Amino acid sequence: MKELPKKFPEYSIMYKTLSKQIKLLKKTKVNSKEENEINLKIRNYQRELNKIKEKFPENYFDEFDSS
Repeated sequence: MKELPKKFPEYSIMYKTLSKQIKLLKKTKVNSKEENEINLKIRNYQRELNKIKEKFPENYFDEFDSS
């Protein structure tokens, strides 16, 4: 089993913050003329989330993602 990274509290906070941003952007995108810009931000945030996820044990963020 993979161990938690040394700075896991910071990574965990970053993960939660980025996830919330993605959810907000997806809601905003529906009524927005800047859909391409919003999609780009979502992709960038998702890429960062994936990097953070790789540092943690498998399924570490599953509970948060399902909420």
